[in-house]
Amino acid sequence: MRRVTIYDSMSRSVRVFAPIQPPRVGLFVCGLTPYDAAHIGHARTFVFFDVVARALSRWGYRVFSVQNVTNLDDKILDRAAADDEDPLALAERHFLAWRLSAERLGIRSVNYFPHATDYTAEIVAQIQTLVDRGYAYASAGSVYYSLARFPAYGALSGQRTEALRPGARLEVDPAKRAPEDFVIWKSATPGEPTWESPWGPGRPGWHIEDTAITLRLFGPRYDLHGGGLDLIFPHHECEIALAESTTGESPLVNYWMHGGLLNMGGEKMSKSLGNVYLLDDALDEFGPMVLRFFYLNAHYRGPLDFTRGTSLPEARAAYARLSLPAERIAELLERDGSDRPGEPVPEDLAAKSDDLVERLDTTLADDFSTREAIALLFGWTDELAGRLDRLAELSGDALATLRAPYDWGEETLGLFVRVPTGRAGAWAAIVPVALAARERARARGDYAEADRIRDALGAAGITLEDGAGGTRWEFTRPE
Repeated sequence: MRRVTIYDSMSRSVRVFAPIQPPRVGLFVCGLTPYDAAHIGHARTFVFFDVVARALSRWGYRVFSVQNVTNLDDKILDRAAADDEDPLALAERHFLAWRLSAERLGIRSVNYFPHATDYTAEIVAQIQTLVDRGYAYASAGSVYYSLARFPAYGALSGQRTEALRPGARLEVDPAKRAPEDFVIWKSATPGEPTWESPWGPGRPGWHIEDTAITLRLFGPRYDLHGGGLDLIFPHHECEIALAESTTGESPLVNYWMHGGLLNMGGEKMSKSLGNVYLLDDALDEFGPMVLRFFYLNAHYRGPLDFTRGTSLPEARAAYARLSLPAERIAELLERDGSDRPGEPVPEDLAAKSDDLVERLDTTLADDFSTREAIALLFGWTDELAGRLDRLAELSGDALATLRAPYDWGEETLGLFVRVPTGRAGAWAAIVPVALAARERARARGDYAEADRIRDALGAAGITLEDGAGGTRWEFTRPE
């Protein structure tokens, strides 16, 4: 396994990566709250952690990558009420749309997308443990975490608990013993989905959902937690407090990685600010390779400024120059096959190709420096640019040697992929997810939602056949 270094947000330093049980790596990334269509700001984080999982797998690690789905919270409830739609059905609809978009974008490294509401039993059990251990208390049908019981709160962010006290953004809650305490079980509100608990009907709070999932899937400690910088406080601080108070073990996570935000007009891209560019619109206009290139041609921890009308057109022009030799080599091999006769690769280029692949691995292993890796690939493109006309004279083996750095880029960065950019190519991955959502709807008795999923698939040209062995599907017409 390759030596890897990571900037750890907790220690605020670059550390050598050492999994708890090598070669296994547990990776958890905070996922979407699917109350609306995804925008390109969301995708930046998920593309980067797709590269992290791809690269670790290339270097011999066995990665179990988990990305949660917060499928019930205040935003979802507010949107569902405004649209007169069942909140769980609304969340599932937007999640399925996100999965299709992510598949188009080449995000395929996530092994499991746990839904928060599928873990209510684990959440209730964890809350009971916290109550029993004196870290949480019931009040007016809700349960709150007592932040005074966890003195280490703030180590990750540097924030003090005073930042959680009532002010411009935080309302006074008379049910709390202290202003900074946060809710982990919310008492039932008429018209909202609820679950039974020892404290009465209600639903989970946001912060405890993730810890219940990771404690179930990874145990009390795991290797790597990722997310955007905006989640450090209070969300990730609360995760640490909840998990470590439950298990008595620390640290919850050995390495914290946080990606910078995508800014538009000098501000974080956000639906609440109205400065968004929808992911599907960007994919339709520019394609997945240009968008991935745009994200990765920047350092992941820094902000990425986006200007509508210039950022992606400039990225498209730069990516076209970067990928020109790769495209030409692919065309020749597709036309004549890998065993095509021709001249051998010049010795100087063969050595440079082998050396470059090693340098690419070394560069990326240094805190996943995608921008520096892309710079090396640009150097290789410049090396081949003056020889494009002579590529047709080379043998298949020679072309494969020259293609090796681009193959590295395809495997680890997800670039240089020559696939259709339309939606049809992604259905093979998304249909099983849609079928799982349909089964979840049936299990909770929401047959209207199950029928809606079936009808939506049918409108896309996919027919379903339910049988004793499960549900089969097939395409009945092209896109």
